[in-house]
Amino acid sequence: MLATASAVSSAPRLPVVLDTNIVLDVFVFDDAAAKPLRAALEAGALDWQATLPMRVELVRVLDYPQIAPRLVFYQLLPADVLAAFDRHARIRPAAGKAPVTCRDPDDQMFIDLAVSVRGMLFSKDRAVTSMRNRLRALGVQTLKALPDPLLQAA
Repeated sequence: MLATASAVSSAPRLPVVLDTNIVLDVFVFDDAAAKPLRAALEAGALDWQATLPMRVELVRVLDYPQIAPRLVFYQLLPADVLAAFDRHARIRPAAGKAPVTCRDPDDQMFIDLAVSVRGMLFSKDRAVTSMRNRLRALGVQTLKALPDPLLQAA
């Protein structure tokens, strides 16, 4: 169960980085595994760190033909998803290159930022999850979903 708003405001917020697929799971696809993450964001328990290039990528992905039917199904517009991004994400300058390189160049910006803030990186992308040990050595925990102990601590 999430903590009350007053407890959340006094607790340090955990820095997190969400890749674009996780953003879609949270704000478009109504993915059951993403519901705790959405609840934690809405409760203010997490400090979602993002950059303008991440937002630009989300704009591009929301225009993909395979995404449009999902938006229609959930009665969403791209502007609704971008408004959620803008409401919850804290935009910061792009991070410098991390000492590890992802084999998928599109994912590098998420890794760079997660290493920069030493936060949790949410991704289901195999190119990212295969780097779990190397990222852990740099202070980054890679997750596909929010684990229950974090919910109880939040």
